[in-house]
Amino acid sequence: MTASKMQAKRLGTNVRTRRSLFGGVAGLAACASLGRPLAALAKPHHHAAHSKAATATAAATDALAPVGGPANTPLGPFDTVARWAYIVDYDTGAVLLDKASDVRMAPSSLTKMMTAYIVFGMLATGRIHLEQALPVSEKAWRTQGSKMFVPLGESVLVSDLVQGMLIQSGNDACIVLAEGIAGSEERFVAMMNEEAPKIGLENSHFMNVTGLPAEGHYMTARDVATVASHLIRDFPQYYHYFGELDFTYNKIHQGNRNVLVDKGLADGLKTGHTDAGGYGLCASSKRNGNRVIVVINGTSSSNERAHEGERLMSWAFANFDNATLFRKGQVIDHAPVWMGESKEVPLVAGADIVMTLPAGWQQRSHISVDYASPVIAPVRIGQECGALVISAPNMADIRVPLQAGASVAKLGVVARAMTRLGHGPAR
Repeated sequence: MTASKMQAKRLGTNVRTRRSLFGGVAGLAACASLGRPLAALAKPHHHAAHSKAATATAAATDALAPVGGPANTPLGPFDTVARWAYIVDYDTGAVLLDKASDVRMAPSSLTKMMTAYIVFGMLATGRIHLEQALPVSEKAWRTQGSKMFVPLGESVLVSDLVQGMLIQSGNDACIVLAEGIAGSEERFVAMMNEEAPKIGLENSHFMNVTGLPAEGHYMTARDVATVASHLIRDFPQYYHYFGELDFTYNKIHQGNRNVLVDKGLADGLKTGHTDAGGYGLCASSKRNGNRVIVVINGTSSSNERAHEGERLMSWAFANFDNATLFRKGQVIDHAPVWMGESKEVPLVAGADIVMTLPAGWQQRSHISVDYASPVIAPVRIGQECGALVISAPNMADIRVPLQAGASVAKLGVVARAMTRLGHGPAR
């Protein structure tokens, strides 16, 4: 024992201990089977200014977005033609690629993902039903842009409207749904803005349900990915609508506008286009047990959007893997205890620990534990007692809290006195 630690024990204080566990994670594959991952792992805590009263126009926010320049990735700079781009691992929250992800942009029809989130919530709670019919107003019938061609003065099934909104990107379908649920588009938009911060949207504000150009209507690429994640997680029973290849309504057949879905490279979600936002796409796919979400916006054409979306999706799966490091409750290390009835306390993972790492870099990662030593009794089971520190080249250290795996009672008065005098058992 070092002199500093001996002195610390005499005084009843503690010092920091950093102990290396493994030089690589490849040997950890047998430690645990993949369970529910630690959602916050490798996910940066981000704060963004947000004001619902913001009045910046879509054109003004578009001017703020960088046109050129590479994206940031754990592997280093990566070129993309998209003005805004963001790729995140759905399970771990690890950011794989980031280009202006917190810069406001015109989301165009990517807005319909948030519209769908409100509609799905209404369906899930039984406030509306798929077999229910909603009336078509003149406003809905006259709405411009992409359409499913709802007939004026008639009623349309909610199931058809959902398909028209997500497969055909029908602006008219969005208006019918909004008016049927909330009484007006304006009241439905208020519901969207109220729900947005509740699901983690930090820099978004909606002025309509369609994504048609409007002053003060904006999202960020990070927020688009957040909506996508919630749609997948919160409403798996309705997510399939994003992946349907075509839909015929009113004798008009239209295919899914998401080329990645059409080519079988993604199982959802949406595309969008306006002059202010350019051509955008949000797509998700699951391969070999891993799911990623790709968001791009600001490409110059539908062909460029499709090509870049496919390229970034392939790049993400080719260059990153999810490694299961430890299982919930698994003992990772033992920390010495001062003035306790036990000499040490086990340090355990409070949840399954899954980390997204660059493929093939597992052997170059490093895992250690960091805790105050000794831990002062009494110790409660579940008490945070340190952290697991995971390091990899070109990546910021990731710290995961460790918990006490058992309770350790404090020694009695006589035993504590003898220990302080150096006559008690080593603790």
